[in-house]
Amino acid sequence: MIHPNTEVRFVNAQIGYGVFATADIPRGTIVYVKDRLEIELSDKDFNALDECHRAIAGKYSYMDENGVRILSWDHAKYVNHRCDCNTMSTGYGFEVAIRNIWKGEEISDEYGLFNIEEEIPLACGCPNCRKALRPDDIERYHGVWDMQIIAALDKITDVHQPLMEFMDPDARRRLRAYLCGEEPYTSVLALKCRRSDIVSHACADGPLPEAVGLRG
Repeated sequence: MIHPNTEVRFVNAQIGYGVFATADIPRGTIVYVKDRLEIELSDKDFNALDECHRAIAGKYSYMDENGVRILSWDHAKYVNHRCDCNTMSTGYGFEVAIRNIWKGEEISDEYGLFNIEEEIPLACGCPNCRKALRPDDIERYHGVWDMQIIAALDKITDVHQPLMEFMDPDARRRLRAYLCGEEPYTSVLALKCRRSDIVSHACADGPLPEAVGLRG
């Protein structure tokens, strides 16, 4: 489930659609939670789909640490990648705003946390674009990403959190334990799928377009 102060807009012909803030969203705001309405597809479920539905599920889902494809029921599935993203997935299973997001700004995410199994070219257009998503992005960048997330989590009790009630109870418990100093921080390394037999959902249906990294 994505934050209520968002909407889908058409970006351009190359990118397609994206998600934009309809009000200011401060740093530390939980922007997405995996709720009970999200669709979970195991490899068996995914492979049982017809070609058209596999293509849709492959484009709009992400792969979690268990190798399960998660397909959002709402417009969270239209959030695009940027290397200078303003939200990021955490080791607690939710996404948090890592900087202030202003009304009218596009919500963007870090696809490098989504267990990409093959190199995927990028054209996000930001000054620090990595040019490609790679399977080892989590290992290479987790230190930088964790620092951004920790800074955002420090603000989490200072801002309104409309998605907190929809968070998985265990994730909410672990987050509270971290904030209270009872448990150590959970790194984004926890998001890395350890299965050796998974095939990237982004690449399961053949070559990707020439320069992507844009889900909409």
